[in-house]
Amino acid sequence: MDNATVLLILVVLLGIGFEFVNGFHDAANAVATVIATRVLTPLQAILMAGSLNLVGALSGEAVAKTVGQGIVDKTVVTQDLVVAALIAAIVWDLITFIAALPTSSSHALIFGIIGAAVSQHGLGIIILPGLQLTTFGIVYSPLVAFVFGYAFMLALYWGLRNVSYRLVTRFFGRAQILSSAYMAFSHGGNDGQKTMGIIALSLYAFHGNTGPFVIDTWVKVVCAIAIGLGTATGGWRIIKTMGMRITALTPVSGFAAETSAATVIEIATRFGIPISTTHAISGAILGVGSTRRLSAVRWGIAGRIVTAWVLTIPGCFVLGYGTATLLRAVGVHP
Repeated sequence: MDNATVLLILVVLLGIGFEFVNGFHDAANAVATVIATRVLTPLQAILMAGSLNLVGALSGEAVAKTVGQGIVDKTVVTQDLVVAALIAAIVWDLITFIAALPTSSSHALIFGIIGAAVSQHGLGIIILPGLQLTTFGIVYSPLVAFVFGYAFMLALYWGLRNVSYRLVTRFFGRAQILSSAYMAFSHGGNDGQKTMGIIALSLYAFHGNTGPFVIDTWVKVVCAIAIGLGTATGGWRIIKTMGMRITALTPVSGFAAETSAATVIEIATRFGIPISTTHAISGAILGVGSTRRLSAVRWGIAGRIVTAWVLTIPGCFVLGYGTATLLRAVGVHP
C-alpha cells in the first residue's frame, strides 16, 4: 500500500473521528435548552438530536463545497495537509471540551486547514472570497442570532401578554420539542457538511488534483452517521454551560432561542456559508435572556465563551501550521 492510499485512509478515519467529536462537542447546541427547561430528559433529547443531525447532514452539499474548494486552492493541497488540519481541529475540540467551553468546531477545522496549507504554500494559497465568506459567518451569525432572538422573544411577550403563564408554559413545553428538532436538523446540515468537504478535498488530491470536485454519496453517509452518533453520545459539560449557566430559561424562551438560531443556521446553509452553530445558539440565548433585563444574563460566562471563539482562529491556525510542518519533518507526505 503506497503513501497516498495510507494517507487517504487516515484522512477518512480522522474525518470520522472529528465528526464524532464535533457531534458530542456541539450536542449542547441542539439540546441544552430543551434539557434546561426539563421538556425532555437528557437521554430523550440527545437521541432525538442525534437522529436529526444525521438527516440534516444528508440534506445538501453547498457548505461542503465551500469548505472543500472555496477556502484554499484545491489544486495544490496534498493529503498530509488535510491530515494536519483534522488533527489540529480534533485537538482543539478536545481542549475546549475539557474546559467546558462551547467553541466552534467549524472554524477549528477551517482555520486548521488554512494553517496547514499556508505552512507549505504561503498566504497565496488562501482564496480570499471564501475566507471573507467564512469571516462573515464568524462575525455576523452570533449578532444576527442575538437580534433575531431578542426581537422574537419580545414579539412572543407581546402576543402572549393576555394568556395565562400556565397555558403558555404547557404549550411551549410541547412546542420546544419541535424547535429543538429544528435546531438539531440545521446543526447537522451545516456542521455535518464541513467534514464532507474536507474528505472530498483529500479524495481530489488522491486523484491528482484534477477533474470535477464532487461529494461522493458514501462520504455524505459516513459523515452523517458519525455526527449523529457523536451527538447521541452527548457533551454534558458543555450542555450545562449552554443551557443552565448563561441565563435562566423557560419553555417559551427556550423555544425562541432555538427557533431563532436554527433559522439563522438554515439560511446560511442554503447559501453555502459555513457558520458556527455554537455562535448562533449562544447569540440567540443571550438575545432572549436580555429581553428580561441585562442582568439576567451572566455576562462573565458569556465573555469566556467569546474569548474562546476569538482564540479558535489563531489557535487552530497555529496547530494546523505546526502539525503540517511536523508531519513533513518526520517524512509524512504523499
